[in-house]
Amino acid sequence: MQPHVIEVSHLYKAYQTPAGPFPVLADVNLQVAQGDYVAIMGPSGSGKSTFMNILGCLDMPSAGSYVLDGYAVATMAADEVARVRNKTIGFVFQGFNLLARSSLLDNVALPLVYAGLGKEERHARASELLKKVGLSKHMQSRPNQISGGQQQRVAIARALVNQPRLILADEPTGNLDSTTSEEIMAIFDGLNQEGITIVLVTHETDIAEHARRQIRFLDGKVVEDTSHQAQSGRVG
Repeated sequence: MQPHVIEVSHLYKAYQTPAGPFPVLADVNLQVAQGDYVAIMGPSGSGKSTFMNILGCLDMPSAGSYVLDGYAVATMAADEVARVRNKTIGFVFQGFNLLARSSLLDNVALPLVYAGLGKEERHARASELLKKVGLSKHMQSRPNQISGGQQQRVAIARALVNQPRLILADEPTGNLDSTTSEEIMAIFDGLNQEGITIVLVTHETDIAEHARRQIRFLDGKVVEDTSHQAQSGRVG
């Protein structure tokens, strides 16, 4: 059995309002094994984005525990959380979050600056990943010189540059047409086949079908958690 990269127990999250605490997550319990491929679904306001922020250590729960790759997040100092997050997780966002004035090569290499790697090694690793996502001819281009689908490929390359075990993707195809979305999902399918754990949020059923496991949130709770044969590698 594969070890768990994510373990969540009795997770509760509430935001303070003038009227008192407003619960967003209520008693969420789930585990994600290393190498799993998970789609998180649910209507707006269901808690899925808050849950993803907690998984990414961008927010902390009000109660309950979160163990990331064996580390109990609540017990760690902020700098230790940042270190574990940067080593373990690669993030992919709906809006790409690329630096407009930097080349694609420098965008992908940026996380390695914070990791303390030298320029030559940063560029070598970034170059390899841009080749992996099919953008070897665009390394010196800037984000506004390429399409939205290509920008998301850059974002995926950047997410991979620290060699994470886990990719968290928040609506990664939300700004893309259906054909480009399938191309992006084919990249995620391939990464999962290489052993990288993928957890993605999506509103789209056809995107969720790429994952082997689908988790549905409603009113801050997990109301469905099903596993099935993934639809990766589809034609058309």
